[in-house]
Amino acid sequence: MRTVMLIAKRALAVTAAFTVVASGAEPPKPYGPVPDTRQLKWHEMEMYAFAHFGPDTFNDVEWGSGAEKNTDFNPTDLNAEQIVRAAKAGGMKGLILTAKHHDGFCLWPSKFTEHCVKNSTWKNGKGDVVREFADACRKQGIKFGVYLSPWDRNHAEYGRAGYVEYYKNQIRELLTHYGPIFEMWFDGANGGDGYYGGQGGKRQVDYNTYYDWKGIRALIRELQPDCAIWCGQYREGDRIVYADCHWGGSEGGDVGDPNWNTLDSKKLEIGIPDWQHGHRNGDVWCGSEGDVSIRPGWFYHASQDGQVKSPEHLMSIYLSCVGRGGNLILNLLPDRRGRLHDNDVASLKQFGEHLQQTFAKNLAQGARLKASNVRGGDRAAYGPQKLTDADRWSAWVADDDVKTPEVVLNLGKEKAFNLIRLREDIRLGQRVDEAAADVWADGAWKEVAKAQSIGAGRLWRIPETKTDKVRIRVTKAAACPALSDFGLFLEPPAPARSARAEDRAK
Repeated sequence: MRTVMLIAKRALAVTAAFTVVASGAEPPKPYGPVPDTRQLKWHEMEMYAFAHFGPDTFNDVEWGSGAEKNTDFNPTDLNAEQIVRAAKAGGMKGLILTAKHHDGFCLWPSKFTEHCVKNSTWKNGKGDVVREFADACRKQGIKFGVYLSPWDRNHAEYGRAGYVEYYKNQIRELLTHYGPIFEMWFDGANGGDGYYGGQGGKRQVDYNTYYDWKGIRALIRELQPDCAIWCGQYREGDRIVYADCHWGGSEGGDVGDPNWNTLDSKKLEIGIPDWQHGHRNGDVWCGSEGDVSIRPGWFYHASQDGQVKSPEHLMSIYLSCVGRGGNLILNLLPDRRGRLHDNDVASLKQFGEHLQQTFAKNLAQGARLKASNVRGGDRAAYGPQKLTDADRWSAWVADDDVKTPEVVLNLGKEKAFNLIRLREDIRLGQRVDEAAADVWADGAWKEVAKAQSIGAGRLWRIPETKTDKVRIRVTKAAACPALSDFGLFLEPPAPARSARAEDRAK
């Protein structure tokens, strides 16, 4: 009996990673690089907020010079909870605060600089903006992250060895005083003219070597092992060592199509197309993140109160980012009170309601599914029903030599939908090169959507369609497909429209 129990325990240990129990088929081997546990949690978040706030807010500029007075920062009615509530209402699962932008002003009372809130008139120098946002996120049940600009146009030692140690001390403060940090964001803006302690001039540094990203990454791993690191890549011999996630290649919020969540570490010089699309056969898993502001600017300007993106525009961006397997970070802009303007709050609320209504009911659930192939014939472990269960990480998997399987869903009756979702089990890598969706119409299959990549998620918006049968086809794959989720949804009419949003959706 003891021997039988030991064998059973070992079998479960082997299959646990694939949420398979008592399977008679061999688990599929991963294809290429795969995300680690930290990256998987990051992918699951899908969408979160930025909050750009600092002296730039009060000086009506986008980039401060570093010569700003500490007293420039003086919100009259800071309410972090109002901002976090609005972000949560918009469907955000976290918020990243600009703890320090390029001007070097710190929104927490740092022990290592006088250019911070402790020398502002706000709360007589006793306030801590980072604390207020961290507490508000915890209270509202969303995650908290920090943005810390590597470039510092205020610090006298920027560009010299002394600044790097100063920068690490800032990281230690932020990662030890404010609870769990889900993502640390390092901007790519890097060197140029500035105040630099009154010395002025221009200072240029090599982004890949100056900041000691290897040491910084080790520090973050030590203090916050679950924190995803955005950017901060460095060269090591003939390769680039990438972090957990990277820029999606534009500030419009979208990521490339196709979107491969792997990068080639041997390609030392990469450009915008690389960031937008990734590398199909890259050797490092590094997810893409699209960033965009809800207004034209990244900091609040009263002149832009009438230029808040509509809920429909936000949905269009969502589809071109999360709908292509990327994560979306949407920037919010507290005003000089330290609150979000009513226009921003209203748009976020409507957008969040639209998302909730869209994904409230998966019309594919309850369908009868028939697959052209099931791994080892083991339907219990790898059958197509895994596509519509409640487990995002259970998957329909084909045999190793089957690269183009298909599955038919019989819905039981005609149902109307206009949005299709498909996901891979990315714990096994990004395996699918091309896939398509068909509907049964007039006695034949009609293709309604196709894509070159699936990855963490693919959303297809199609004209409203009514049918009782749907088919998913993998038309090209690098390894036997492992598809973990399928959904059909009826997106309601948008509460607002914008010409730009319509253009993006086409």
